[in-house]
Amino acid sequence: RNPAHGVRAPRIPHSLPKALSVDQAQALLDRSQLPPAETPVERRDMAMFEILYSGGLRLSELIGLDWQPVRAPGHVSHSWILAGEGEAVVRGKGGKTRIVPLGRQALTALHAWLEVRDGMLTPKSDEDARAALFLGERGQRISPRVVQLRLQALAQRVGLPLHVHPHSLRHSFASHLLQSAQDLRAVQELLGHANISTTQIYTRLDFQHLAASYDQAHPRAKRKTEN
Repeated sequence: RNPAHGVRAPRIPHSLPKALSVDQAQALLDRSQLPPAETPVERRDMAMFEILYSGGLRLSELIGLDWQPVRAPGHVSHSWILAGEGEAVVRGKGGKTRIVPLGRQALTALHAWLEVRDGMLTPKSDEDARAALFLGERGQRISPRVVQLRLQALAQRVGLPLHVHPHSLRHSFASHLLQSAQDLRAVQELLGHANISTTQIYTRLDFQHLAASYDQAHPRAKRKTEN
């Protein structure tokens, strides 16, 4: 007889995703106190970060974007940008495809990058690289690690007091949309969540935002300590 039969394991607490505040996201993407992005690498970086935040993409979805739909013997596109329509066609988890809108700032950064993108191709660039939207300095499709390092470096340069990774921008996208629109179903569709319970975790972030505002604004939210 198993003495542990019927014993339930304790629930593992789910930590809330780390989202930037609106001001922190603006400081990051506006390159606060830094000169405008001019070099090809800087233009690429700003296009990547704007698209991550504007579309709520996962890092793998960003890496997989092509600059246009391609169907050739060496490469077939699964995700791509529709710059003229201001949209991205994205294949997410489970092979599900969704269309996400891209904001004005993201499109501006994207066009600035596309002007110089071909200059980062090399004779060794393969068919996958020639289709890729974002390229590394060796002329191949950019790697996830490069995106992570470049984002963290920018966060440090603009003085953000926290570790920023690509998923932080996805969390910030969801949190800021819910704060403004309060439309959980729309956020679910944009994030590509199969189950709305996955999206509901962002309502807890939204409640934290409301609670913080309450604590600051309500005259009797906190008791005064007496000596």
